[in-house]
Amino acid sequence: MMRALLRWLINAIAVWVAIQIVPGIQAEGGWAVIVAVALILGLANAMIKPLLTILSCPLLILTLGLFTLVINAAVLMVTSWAAGLLGLDFMVSGFGAAFWGGIVISIVSVVLSVLLADDKRRERKR
Repeated sequence: MMRALLRWLINAIAVWVAIQIVPGIQAEGGWAVIVAVALILGLANAMIKPLLTILSCPLLILTLGLFTLVINAAVLMVTSWAAGLLGLDFMVSGFGAAFWGGIVISIVSVVLSVLLADDKRRERKR
């Protein structure tokens, strides 16, 4: 349970960084909207991304995995669409913004996950 909450917090921070850095990604409503979008993004990553990955397996092999960036952009656009359906004011203006937003979110998530994993390892050694 704690791991899921930590993952959700990491997603929320990553989405916030993408909103700050990437032109074309916007959110109104403060942290409540960002946290809700992080939940939607987590669900989309858990449900939609594996399906897209399986369906695009030949492209992933052909591009040596770089097509994953396109899949990340698609998942971010689906997240924006779903947030709109739920009445959340989160918008990704197009594929370019989704592409760069997906890269930013991925990098921030990996960095935070590594930093927090190191803290957990240090605590276990004590």
